[in-house]
Amino acid sequence: MNPAPAARGGSTTLLLLRHGETAWTPERRISGSGGSDPALSENGLRQAEAAARVLVSRGCPVQAVVSSPLRRARQTAEAAARRLDLEVQIDEGLTEADFGAWEGLTFAEVRERHPEEMAAWLASPKAVPGSTGETFASVARRAQRARDRILARYEGGTVLVVSHVGVLRTLLRLALGAPPVTLFRMELSAASLSAVAYAGEGTASVRLLNDTSYLTDRP
Repeated sequence: MNPAPAARGGSTTLLLLRHGETAWTPERRISGSGGSDPALSENGLRQAEAAARVLVSRGCPVQAVVSSPLRRARQTAEAAARRLDLEVQIDEGLTEADFGAWEGLTFAEVRERHPEEMAAWLASPKAVPGSTGETFASVARRAQRARDRILARYEGGTVLVVSHVGVLRTLLRLALGAPPVTLFRMELSAASLSAVAYAGEGTASVRLLNDTSYLTDRP
């Protein structure tokens, strides 16, 4: 495992927010960076606003909002940035994986049509999904570089990172020093909030995981 850079100016916290729902999310359809780049659904927009409200109500001292360039993430980030009076910054390293020919299929459909390919993908981060997609080993390398850029730029601060389930699971896995198989043992719901604090010597501590309690709160 490659550790995060040491936070010399005190603990640096990354608040990890998964984007809200799209029309595909309830159907559990695979949506990466190689498909149609769907927007948030009406429910997804409500989820994004709920996440934005809770960041303000909890008094989170967010210094910056950094997002994947994909539309569903940007829309979620923009909802938070408006309430926090910040601008959304884009980092290409936070983009979801490309799932190749699997884009738009449900996981059940992939298991039925491509069982061997799915089994290989679940077993190894070097397996290519959908024949032409991006491996999780590649996702880990660029997610790690994005993390390091953010930690270096906002040392000692708190940053809201808005991204996708694959990238955010990867960041949490790296923080835990866990093997790649743990990617499929973490639940990160739409519009869920997690948090990792990085201290001296690159030590990481997961402080929050998959918080969705605010999605049932009334405005």
